[in-house]
Amino acid sequence: MTSNNQTFDGGCTCRHVRYRLTSRPMWVNACHCTWCQRETGGAFATNALIEADRVELTGTGAPESVDTPSASGKGQKIWRCPKCRVAVWSNYAGAGDAIRFVRVGTLDAGHGIAPNIHIFTSTKQPWVVLPPGVPAVPEYFNAKEYWPQESQDRRAALRR
Repeated sequence: MTSNNQTFDGGCTCRHVRYRLTSRPMWVNACHCTWCQRETGGAFATNALIEADRVELTGTGAPESVDTPSASGKGQKIWRCPKCRVAVWSNYAGAGDAIRFVRVGTLDAGHGIAPNIHIFTSTKQPWVVLPPGVPAVPEYFNAKEYWPQESQDRRAALRR
């Protein structure tokens, strides 16, 4: 694993919202559920899970929260640029405001962050070929079975 001190910059299309991840994410999901397909307009969403306090705004603008339904029925907050409307991250009810699900596609080119797991593959597009050696599950998963101990420790620290 790369140093936890590594930083990653990103932002929206119009560059009004700019941010920096001040460490590597805890975990990265590629979600193939039909909700993510609809929300992104693509075959899947790739989200880097990271502590909210490790995401710093670096530009002049701030994203705004848009309450959005989710398959769980609990909803999610999607944080979008108020100008170009690009989604930069989400907060899900299950993780609360402490963890941001940063859209990996909004990180600047060359970020080098690949999914640790592909989830909800039961509804993936049939033409999507999953890479060998990366876990893939038909629905969701138990983090304790897949997350490295360091990531589990970081998540546990948020609950204290």
